[in-house]
Amino acid sequence: MAVLRKVAPRHGLQAILHEKPFAGINGSGKHCNWSMAIRADNSLDGTNLLKPGKTPHQNLRFLLILAAVLKGVHKHQGLLRAGIATSGNEHRLGANEAPPAIFSAFVGTMLTNMIDEIVEGKVGTNAEQAVLKLGVAKLPEVEQDNTDRNRTSPFAFTGAKFEFRAVGSSQSVAFPVMVLQAAVAEALGEVTEALKAELKETKNVSDAVLKVVRTAFRDSSPVRFEGNNYSEEWVVDAKKRGLLNLRRTPEGLAQLKTDSAKALFKATGVLTDAELESRYHIRMERYSKDILIELHTLQQLVDTQVLPAAYEYLGALAGSAGQGQAAGINVQPLVDAANGVSKLLTNLQKKRSELAKATAKAEGMHDDAVGQAEFLTSTGCDTMAGVRDACDALELVVGDEYWPLPKYREMLFPV
Repeated sequence: MAVLRKVAPRHGLQAILHEKPFAGINGSGKHCNWSMAIRADNSLDGTNLLKPGKTPHQNLRFLLILAAVLKGVHKHQGLLRAGIATSGNEHRLGANEAPPAIFSAFVGTMLTNMIDEIVEGKVGTNAEQAVLKLGVAKLPEVEQDNTDRNRTSPFAFTGAKFEFRAVGSSQSVAFPVMVLQAAVAEALGEVTEALKAELKETKNVSDAVLKVVRTAFRDSSPVRFEGNNYSEEWVVDAKKRGLLNLRRTPEGLAQLKTDSAKALFKATGVLTDAELESRYHIRMERYSKDILIELHTLQQLVDTQVLPAAYEYLGALAGSAGQGQAAGINVQPLVDAANGVSKLLTNLQKKRSELAKATAKAEGMHDDAVGQAEFLTSTGCDTMAGVRDACDALELVVGDEYWPLPKYREMLFPV
């Protein structure tokens, strides 16, 4: 990000790195490619644990790791949403070019079919035979076939790695990845304990692994989704599955205060309760500051750019109407145009007044970071949207020579 900001001016550009700078136009995010490998200090030097192998043993290991990842993602879906919760990303998530606020995982048709067969018991209980039946020769194809990517998914397996696609363009990947790795670490610990318990019942390690994998895949099945994450049907389906739909940033950040989040970070030794609490408050304060800056910036734009331009245009229409009337010509079209602009101006002034009141109220809540953020995410953002709509309506009718700001068509389709 620092390089982008440094290099952009050399080319006459400005790297704003905002997730959604223009409404209705594709925004920007990060794809965090994530995998796990064995440390280079033993015979399995550097082995990628999310890379399918060529033997039954290697593929059982791959399926066990995959099951643990899905288990962790399912259990801590809300916490993963908290990891990507920012004021800018709030505008991007759920738009038609970005993953939704609902957290799900995509593994592709081939792996989905294999997982379903394991869960449904169609491959039996003997691990060696089960992996052979699933198709040992086909598993390496998962890595090679990256066309089945489902770009609507926030967390997709694309062969030897997962793509965490919901991270915002202005974010450091550190916090989202920390959350993801803590969730997976806990899940790995849980499947390890489950495997130890199974090995007390049987001496066949492979059979014990298959049983643990089957349970983990079954329990995490709600988080697996291969369809269109943009569809309204998915919102309904996700609710039935028990998945969270945390559209607003404060909702997402509130997941940092849950008992499961505290237990996760404490058990993995990543954060103490106090450290987690501080991160929650810091992020809530950052969110509030971002929105307050936007509120003040919008007020200044309206007061110094939009309103003066609209007043000047209205004056020009009124002047032309007066001159035309004095000349004895039909000025009704000019009168109608002036009346239309006047109505739009009245509406903008009303919305501008509401914006000022919302800003003042929010600033008066500076001692209550949580309450301030919750007020801003609802009333503050909704009020800004109302002002934006009023400005957009004027932009469509005010003459180009009067309008001081770049219009969408000028930015997108310059002549």
